[in-house]
Amino acid sequence: MTTDFRTYVEPSEPEPPVPLLGGDVTEGLVRVGDTVRRPASDASPRVRRFLDFLQSLGFQGAPHFLGIDANGRDVLNFIPGDTASRPWPSWVADESRAISVARLVRAYDDAAQPLGVPGWARTGRADDPAGCPPSVAGPATFLAHMDITPENVVFRDGIAVALIDFDLMRPATRTEEVANLLLWWGAWMPIADREPVMRSVDAASRATVLVDAYDLGAADRATLVDVARNGAERSWHLMRRNALTKGGGWKRMWDEGVGDKILRRQSWLAENAAALHAAIT
Repeated sequence: MTTDFRTYVEPSEPEPPVPLLGGDVTEGLVRVGDTVRRPASDASPRVRRFLDFLQSLGFQGAPHFLGIDANGRDVLNFIPGDTASRPWPSWVADESRAISVARLVRAYDDAAQPLGVPGWARTGRADDPAGCPPSVAGPATFLAHMDITPENVVFRDGIAVALIDFDLMRPATRTEEVANLLLWWGAWMPIADREPVMRSVDAASRATVLVDAYDLGAADRATLVDVARNGAERSWHLMRRNALTKGGGWKRMWDEGVGDKILRRQSWLAENAAALHAAIT
């Protein structure tokens, strides 16, 4: 595996930067020619090495890390295609697109699985905030993406072809990854808190389709709703800690009420647990 701190060599006549719409946390994203420049973060060393690993496998569903530019930014290849921005376009609710996302996530998870959880991929902070319930998902088995929002999926001709933005990548299980998939593409949240295009999606029937498309095993299906509920409970504490310690986009989201949304999601998952469990098992 190549060094994660290699220098990117600019072309002799670089093109001017074009701002890109970032996610909830990352700011300062720009496109320069056929590259994307991302400000370095605490996650950058892990992401660089992991993207190198995926590239060594020939996996085409993620960006390639090309090096670090003169401004200290991570340089990735630009993946052409369509991504969503808020407010989400109507096609985000399309079931066939969501199925293609589930299949892409399965392909990514299968590619990541052989690497396991190397020491360099751990965040170095194993403690949970006070009051945070312990995870019920079991030991982590691979480096999951864990941020499968429509903004982080690239489509071509209506088919999901790549995942981008690996800053929230972390050691996890397949049930945690699929729970994240269902949060965004299966509408596993209160109707009032969904983007408008997702408000007519039936969460139970969509869950059936997506879990089947991912081909999640029977044992993992049996625990998926419990893992999703536990993840929502943990998320409130973890998001609050990020807002207090990291500031920036984390604090902005917290100030805008993401903590209250998480509490409402906890209640919604509890109220619909039986129906969701029946749908996926």
